[in-house]
Amino acid sequence: MTIKVIGVGFGRTGTLSLKTALEKLGYAECYHMLELFSRADHAKTWLGIANGEQPDWPELFDGYQSLVDWPTAFYWREHLTFYPDAKVILTVRDPNAWYSSMSKTIFPAIESAFPEGATVPQLPDDAPPFAADQIIVGKTLIADRLFQGRLQDKDFCISQYQQHIKDVKDAVPADNLLVFDVKKGWGPLCQFLGINTPNEPFPRANSQEEFSKKLHNA
Repeated sequence: MTIKVIGVGFGRTGTLSLKTALEKLGYAECYHMLELFSRADHAKTWLGIANGEQPDWPELFDGYQSLVDWPTAFYWREHLTFYPDAKVILTVRDPNAWYSSMSKTIFPAIESAFPEGATVPQLPDDAPPFAADQIIVGKTLIADRLFQGRLQDKDFCISQYQQHIKDVKDAVPADNLLVFDVKKGWGPLCQFLGINTPNEPFPRANSQEEFSKKLHNA
């Protein structure tokens, strides 16, 4: 088994909806940030990768056929090199709506775990397993490196978001890239993958309310 589809879109662009859709289309399992909550060694493995350890992608993604969301999207260039035959999907949404969603979900989750002066995550006693490693990965890759600690700087964060879109479009041949707004549903996705359209609604997952529930109950 190898990776057949690489989702390179930032979090809060419909990545969980895409994960669910890909799994329904046969690209299961699909790797998403939620895996770091449910698999004992994965959060720690990603923490090592974030700190410079050499990744073993086939071992990490054993049993998976597709990737979406962070942290994999942070290493999209490496994944395109390692899995050159994979199809690439870039999920997008209106930049202002994207930032608004980030500022109500992922950003406050990271900031609340790392109040000013904290060097280790401050988590409630009932935090889910592996939450500390998971939130450190998020802080390291998303807050510190990608957004350079400037989570409240809307213009800067949007500029990073837009630069990422440009970088992907510049790097991936147009015939192997789907720029995808999940609001468009099955049509563009199934056409791109050469698969018949399922006779069911396109999945809609991970609203802001759902994100909060997953964060506390994963």
